Amino acid sequence: MSSVPASAFLALALILFCIGLYGALTKRNTVIVLISIELMLNAVNINLVTFSKYGLSPSIDGQIFALFAMAVAAAEAAVGLAILMALYRNKKTVHIDEMNEMKH
Repeated sequence: MSSVPASAFLALALILFCIGLYGALTKRNTVIVLISIELMLNAVNINLVTFSKYGLSPSIDGQIFALFAMAVAAAEAAVGLAILMALYRNKKTVHIDEMNEMKH
């Protein structure tokens, strides 16, 4: 087994999730919000892999779910950035507060 305890991985995931949650709730820049959501998804991936290795019945299931979560995160980033670029072309801003309606 590893010399690093499971609590260290869980603490790291907690810290990453809290940083991501703070960024998603308080920042006005859409790019920062997308990065914060990615941090939260990475914290979930750390939890999945940790419980996959240190859980009651260790198996590869958590690692497979983490791979699916990474694929979803990549798709979310691509779609989110595409929407952001389209909104920037129309609104000329990346602040969330000014993006409350779709018309010019």
